[in-house]
Amino acid sequence: MDILTHGLLGGTLAQSCSNKNETRDATTVGFIAALLADADALIRSTTDPLLTLEYHRQFTHSLIFIPVGALLVSLVFLLVFKKLGNPLGFRRIYLYAFLGCATSGALDACTSYGTHLLWPFTDERIAWSIVPIFDPLFSLIVGASLLVGLRLRKTLPARIGLFLAAAYLCVGWLQHQRAENAIHAAAQLRGHQAERLTVKPTMGNLLLWRSIYRSGGIYYIDAVRVGAGGAGRIYPGTTVRAFDLRHDLPALSTTSMLYEDIRRFELFSSGYLALHPGDLHLLGDVRYAMLPTSARPLWGIRLDLQHAEVHASFETSRQMPRQEIDQFIAMLRGAN
Repeated sequence: MDILTHGLLGGTLAQSCSNKNETRDATTVGFIAALLADADALIRSTTDPLLTLEYHRQFTHSLIFIPVGALLVSLVFLLVFKKLGNPLGFRRIYLYAFLGCATSGALDACTSYGTHLLWPFTDERIAWSIVPIFDPLFSLIVGASLLVGLRLRKTLPARIGLFLAAAYLCVGWLQHQRAENAIHAAAQLRGHQAERLTVKPTMGNLLLWRSIYRSGGIYYIDAVRVGAGGAGRIYPGTTVRAFDLRHDLPALSTTSMLYEDIRRFELFSSGYLALHPGDLHLLGDVRYAMLPTSARPLWGIRLDLQHAEVHASFETSRQMPRQEIDQFIAMLRGAN
């Protein structure tokens, strides 16, 4: 999720376990500790654009990193508090730092991006896809409870906020199941055998979901709106042929840098690859698009066969024409 929400959740959890005299210190430590995991975004290379993709949400987001990260944050705050004359001891600081660090990986695993929660025991990216990467309502819940708790210097608001946040995630899980069931039913009506299927919430809400399933070498992309009751409503989208390295790039050497980068990008995207419908030299991650019914990928790598011995460039496209914005709003509202 976004970095602000990470901090708010970490601060709220730490605040919920504090006492009246330590409310502000606990919130501060928990807030900062929850941000540490995203320091992996600083791992970059000027020559290898895919390096940051491999390390983002990797070891710093794993469960095994929590005590290590908490120790690093605790040592820093111990020095800061000592200079400020704050008597808070190491054990209490470590407790609040541990609680803050503990929220990062788990919260990101609730999104659709994928998190190496169990690194180094497995390289699997865990993505429960029950909450958007950016969700203002979830952020409001934890943010409001944190601020009320700070003002009153009580733990009850934080605990209520955590309960409501957990309930919100449960609603996301239920909506995910409903959207998945709806698209399974739609695939069957079309006579398709869904070999692979994923549904993920669209930005900022739990009503409209993006669905991608593969059948017979084709990706079928749809939007699914699941309201308060009844079956999900399907908004049929576009189709795109699944990328096949041996079929689409038969002449590419298996020892080339481009071949290796395609394999790395394939691992990152969980195999959901297709050529950009408007740019056949851009290999995109089909899971993400600005419009939930579109095959135009949010990001991809450039297939430059003339320079196959250098790393592929990574490109993003977050532009959304007014027409697509109107389409998104109409689907979100459940319009015909």
